[in-house]
Amino acid sequence: MEVINKIELRNLHIEDYLELKKSMIEAYSELDEMYWEEHQIQRLLSIFPEGQLVVVVDGKVVGSALSLMLDERDIGEHHTYEEITGNDTFSTHNPAGNVLYGIDVFIHPNYRGLRLGRRLYDKRKEFCEQKNLKSIMFAGRIPHYSKYASEITPKQYIEKVRMKELFDPVLAFQLSNDFHVEKIMKNYLEGDTSSQEYAVLMEWNNIYYEASPKFINSKKSVVRLGLIQWQMRPLADLDALFEQAEFFIDAVSGYESDFALFPELFTAPLMADYNHLNEADAIRELSKYTDPIRQKFQEFAISYNINIITGSMPWLEDGKLLNVGFLCKRDGTSEMYTKIHITPNEIAHWGMTGGDHIRAFDTDCGKIGIAICYDVEFPEHSRILAEQGMQLLFVPFLTDTQNGYTRVRRCAQARAIENECYVAIAGCVGNLPRVNNMDIQYAQAAVFTPSDFAFPNNGIKAEATPNTEMTLIVDADLDLLKELHEHGSVRTLKDRRKDLYQIKLVN
Repeated sequence: MEVINKIELRNLHIEDYLELKKSMIEAYSELDEMYWEEHQIQRLLSIFPEGQLVVVVDGKVVGSALSLMLDERDIGEHHTYEEITGNDTFSTHNPAGNVLYGIDVFIHPNYRGLRLGRRLYDKRKEFCEQKNLKSIMFAGRIPHYSKYASEITPKQYIEKVRMKELFDPVLAFQLSNDFHVEKIMKNYLEGDTSSQEYAVLMEWNNIYYEASPKFINSKKSVVRLGLIQWQMRPLADLDALFEQAEFFIDAVSGYESDFALFPELFTAPLMADYNHLNEADAIRELSKYTDPIRQKFQEFAISYNINIITGSMPWLEDGKLLNVGFLCKRDGTSEMYTKIHITPNEIAHWGMTGGDHIRAFDTDCGKIGIAICYDVEFPEHSRILAEQGMQLLFVPFLTDTQNGYTRVRRCAQARAIENECYVAIAGCVGNLPRVNNMDIQYAQAAVFTPSDFAFPNNGIKAEATPNTEMTLIVDADLDLLKELHEHGSVRTLKDRRKDLYQIKLVN
């Protein structure tokens, strides 16, 4: 697969038509010349533009989800594709309907396996909730049924797919996305021989049906954080690190986390091969792994649909050794952040240099800040990020003793209070033999909050078991921060005496 630089999920435009057609032909190669005509797409966009979605990879349309609005009373128990689409004129579309009916979903074969179809389904669900629709319905093909049609009935086939005794790429995907089977329909799509012209009417119910509608592209109010308390262990090679990292990314992604946070210098076990060198040379050898790690984590961010904060790792730039990390976004882009404040130990043993850029990052969940370990002990750093709109501060750290951890923890709690934000910290645990200057670690991952009535009394949203490898999954409600800024018992951001003092960047 080609290197992916950017993934975008957005509404379809008529200018996308030629690429849409090409991808559709490839996606339905088993069906003869299966694609929408341009005038049909134009019609869809004229009557229901917000219901038509595309996935764009590096400027190329590689998938789409097309929909109509229908009233549940107009969806008969027995209908064909031609009937539900008004013979492809979409005259059945009802703007006042309460059901989102899916008339097409496809992904170009070259881009399957990246969970792009899941993104389209998730966006449909989000649209359904925000528009206060009752459900999503569609009739899905069962393209592998023709292999077993002489042996089992469609009903038996569906049950075997459900129990994972057989595999059907369309049906299995829909079942995994929480759709349930309503009924089996015969003669649904003329010419679909691989499905024997059967289809399965499926439905996903919106449990928030009475909720107030919002706009489809609005930012999430509740953001789920996945913190990884990483066990330091000997690793055979880079692939072993990737295997362990993917295990955790898969785990927190399985709980639909929006962010995965790794600790500072969690890649240190790879330095064991250079233990015969002095410490400064060994960590410079470790820096050779940094760019391959960034590239692999960007792939993970795409395929697991999660924003990954890669902790930190050494980076050589113009002869200087920096401590950096990467924000690998699920849209395929990435940005680097650097540790600004370097500890005396990092200078003495490794000859490390601090970075000189402090900035908040835009994400699909709002503005975030990242402060690597020692950085969080300097209140000016986080206050500058708060001035830039930060709502979530992530702190990857590495501490060897409990007193070092206490400094990070107490300062992180202070940053949450004074900047009226959430602060998430994650570090490494365990012992690491055969790596100089990295022998012992102490950590306890946690998420801290401001201290007011809407938050926990002790300002601790959640915390992990100390010194144990585990994940911590935590929800952060950003709407509570908005309320705090305006109506909190104290308002530490609003009540600053800017007439007496200010904090600002000097370059």
